[in-house]
Amino acid sequence: MTDHSVQTYYFEANHGIPNHPTLPVLLYPQALQAKPTDTESIFNQNHWLNSWTNGVFNYHHYHSNAHEVLGVISGEVTVQLGGEEGQLFTMYAGDVVVLPAGTGHKRISASPDFRIVGAYPEGISYNTRTATKTEKEHATALAEISHVPLPKMDPIYGSQGPLLQYWHSV
Repeated sequence: MTDHSVQTYYFEANHGIPNHPTLPVLLYPQALQAKPTDTESIFNQNHWLNSWTNGVFNYHHYHSNAHEVLGVISGEVTVQLGGEEGQLFTMYAGDVVVLPAGTGHKRISASPDFRIVGAYPEGISYNTRTATKTEKEHATALAEISHVPLPKMDPIYGSQGPLLQYWHSV
Protein backbone atom coordinates (compact mmCIF):
# COMPACT_ATOMS: atom_id res chain seq x y z
CA MET A 1 0.00 0.00 0.00
CA THR A 2 1.24 3.45 -0.82
CA ASP A 3 0.32 6.63 0.98
CA HIS A 4 -1.92 7.51 -1.98
CA SER A 5 -4.42 4.81 -1.02
CA VAL A 6 -5.15 6.61 2.25
CA GLN A 7 -8.06 9.01 2.05
CA THR A 8 -8.20 12.07 4.33
CA TYR A 9 -11.29 13.89 5.57
CA TYR A 10 -11.58 17.02 7.69
CA PHE A 11 -14.69 17.87 9.70
CA GLU A 12 -15.59 21.13 11.38
CA ALA A 13 -17.40 21.25 14.70
CA ASN A 14 -21.15 20.87 14.33
CA HIS A 15 -24.19 20.28 16.54
CA GLY A 16 -22.08 19.85 19.68
CA ILE A 17 -19.56 17.43 18.15
CA PRO A 18 -16.14 19.13 18.28
CA ASN A 19 -14.29 16.96 15.74
CA HIS A 20 -10.54 17.48 15.66
CA PRO A 21 -9.52 21.05 14.80
CA THR A 22 -6.38 20.08 12.84
CA LEU A 23 -6.01 16.33 12.25
CA PRO A 24 -7.80 14.52 9.42
CA VAL A 25 -9.72 11.26 9.61
CA LEU A 26 -7.70 8.64 7.75
CA LEU A 27 -9.52 5.97 5.75
CA TYR A 28 -7.52 2.96 4.58
CA PRO A 29 -9.84 1.24 2.07
CA GLN A 30 -9.32 -2.52 1.90
CA ALA A 31 -5.99 -2.27 3.74
CA LEU A 32 -6.62 -5.59 5.50
CA GLN A 33 -8.88 -7.19 2.89
CA ALA A 34 -6.66 -10.27 2.63
CA LYS A 35 -6.70 -10.83 6.41
CA PRO A 36 -9.58 -9.02 8.16
CA THR A 37 -9.58 -11.58 10.99
CA ASP A 38 -6.00 -10.52 11.84
CA THR A 39 -7.07 -6.89 12.39
CA GLU A 40 -6.90 -6.92 16.19
CA SER A 41 -3.48 -8.59 16.33
CA ILE A 42 -2.11 -6.15 13.72
CA PHE A 43 -3.38 -3.18 15.72
CA ASN A 44 -1.93 -4.63 18.92
CA GLN A 45 1.48 -5.36 17.32
CA ASN A 46 1.62 -1.66 16.40
CA HIS A 47 0.85 -0.52 19.96
CA TRP A 48 -2.82 0.27 19.39
CA LEU A 49 -4.17 -1.59 22.42
CA ASN A 50 -7.13 -1.75 24.83
CA SER A 51 -8.87 -3.39 21.89
CA TRP A 52 -12.39 -4.73 21.67
CA THR A 53 -14.60 -6.48 19.10
CA ASN A 54 -18.23 -5.46 18.79
CA GLY A 55 -20.17 -2.82 16.85
CA VAL A 56 -20.52 0.96 16.69
CA PHE A 57 -23.03 2.90 18.79
CA ASN A 58 -26.13 4.09 16.93
CA TYR A 59 -25.82 7.64 18.26
CA HIS A 60 -23.31 10.42 17.65
CA HIS A 61 -20.43 10.16 20.09
CA TYR A 62 -16.71 10.90 20.29
CA HIS A 63 -13.68 10.38 22.49
CA SER A 64 -12.10 13.61 23.75
CA ASN A 65 -9.10 11.92 25.37
CA ALA A 66 -8.03 9.36 22.76
CA HIS A 67 -7.58 8.70 19.07
CA GLU A 68 -9.33 5.53 17.87
CA VAL A 69 -8.79 3.03 15.07
CA LEU A 70 -11.69 0.93 13.76
CA GLY A 71 -11.24 -2.06 11.48
CA VAL A 72 -14.14 -3.98 9.96
CA ILE A 73 -13.56 -7.73 10.33
CA SER A 74 -16.83 -8.99 8.85
CA GLY A 75 -19.90 -7.71 7.08
CA GLU A 76 -20.48 -4.09 6.24
CA VAL A 77 -21.49 -0.93 8.06
CA THR A 78 -22.57 2.55 7.13
CA VAL A 79 -21.28 5.13 9.61
CA GLN A 80 -21.66 8.85 9.77
CA LEU A 81 -18.44 10.63 10.67
CA GLY A 82 -18.22 14.23 11.82
CA GLY A 83 -21.62 14.62 13.51
CA GLU A 84 -25.08 15.37 12.16
CA GLU A 85 -23.70 17.35 9.22
CA GLY A 86 -20.90 14.86 8.65
CA GLN A 87 -20.38 12.39 5.86
CA LEU A 88 -21.67 8.85 5.35
CA PHE A 89 -19.17 6.07 4.72
CA THR A 90 -19.92 2.45 3.92
CA MET A 91 -17.14 0.21 5.13
CA TYR A 92 -16.52 -3.47 4.37
CA ALA A 93 -14.37 -6.24 5.83
CA GLY A 94 -10.75 -5.12 5.50
CA ASP A 95 -11.47 -1.37 5.69
CA VAL A 96 -9.80 0.61 8.47
CA VAL A 97 -10.48 4.16 9.67
CA VAL A 98 -8.47 6.21 12.15
CA LEU A 99 -10.45 8.83 14.05
CA PRO A 100 -8.52 11.66 15.69
CA ALA A 101 -9.73 12.57 19.18
CA GLY A 102 -13.01 14.49 19.05
CA THR A 103 -14.28 12.96 15.81
CA GLY A 104 -17.97 12.17 15.95
CA HIS A 105 -19.11 8.77 14.74
CA LYS A 106 -22.41 6.92 14.59
CA ARG A 107 -23.64 3.64 13.07
CA ILE A 108 -26.41 4.26 10.55
CA SER A 109 -26.90 0.64 9.41
CA ALA A 110 -25.06 -2.66 9.40
CA SER A 111 -25.34 -6.13 7.93
CA PRO A 112 -26.29 -8.94 10.35
CA ASP A 113 -22.74 -10.32 10.24
CA PHE A 114 -21.06 -6.95 10.92
CA ARG A 115 -18.21 -6.92 13.44
CA ILE A 116 -15.54 -4.31 14.04
CA VAL A 117 -12.39 -4.03 16.13
CA GLY A 118 -11.48 -0.82 17.94
CA ALA A 119 -8.19 0.11 19.61
CA TYR A 120 -6.32 3.12 21.04
CA PRO A 121 -2.67 4.26 20.90
CA GLU A 122 -0.66 2.70 23.70
CA GLY A 123 -3.92 1.30 25.13
CA ILE A 124 -5.16 4.59 26.57
CA SER A 125 -8.38 4.29 28.52
CA TYR A 126 -10.88 6.23 26.43
CA ASN A 127 -13.95 8.19 27.42
CA THR A 128 -17.24 8.37 25.49
CA ARG A 129 -18.87 11.75 25.03
CA THR A 130 -22.04 12.88 23.31
CA ALA A 131 -22.79 16.31 21.88
CA THR A 132 -21.83 19.23 24.09
CA LYS A 133 -24.72 21.43 25.14
CA THR A 134 -22.93 24.58 26.30
CA GLU A 135 -19.95 26.69 25.21
CA LYS A 136 -18.19 25.70 28.45
CA GLU A 137 -18.60 21.97 27.67
CA HIS A 138 -17.35 22.58 24.13
CA ALA A 139 -14.29 24.49 25.40
CA THR A 140 -13.56 21.69 27.89
CA ALA A 141 -13.76 19.06 25.13
CA LEU A 142 -11.41 21.08 22.90
CA ALA A 143 -8.95 21.44 25.78
CA GLU A 144 -9.00 17.66 26.35
CA ILE A 145 -8.54 17.02 22.61
CA SER A 146 -5.56 19.38 22.45
CA HIS A 147 -3.74 17.32 25.11
CA VAL A 148 -4.05 13.96 23.34
CA PRO A 149 -0.55 12.95 22.19
CA LEU A 150 0.11 11.92 18.61
CA PRO A 151 0.49 8.17 18.15
CA LYS A 152 4.02 6.85 17.73
CA MET A 153 2.89 4.12 15.33
CA ASP A 154 0.49 3.73 12.44
CA PRO A 155 -2.08 1.08 13.51
CA ILE A 156 -1.44 -1.05 10.41
CA TYR A 157 2.06 -0.23 9.18
CA GLY A 158 3.87 0.67 12.39
CA SER A 159 6.75 3.13 12.29
CA GLN A 160 6.64 3.41 8.48
CA GLY A 161 2.92 4.10 8.14
CA PRO A 162 1.15 6.98 6.47
CA LEU A 163 -0.46 8.15 9.73
CA LEU A 164 2.92 9.48 10.78
CA GLN A 165 3.20 11.49 7.56
CA TYR A 166 -0.34 12.88 7.68
CA TRP A 167 -0.58 13.63 11.39
CA HIS A 168 2.96 14.51 12.39
CA SER A 169 3.27 17.07 9.60
CA VAL A 170 0.33 19.10 11.01
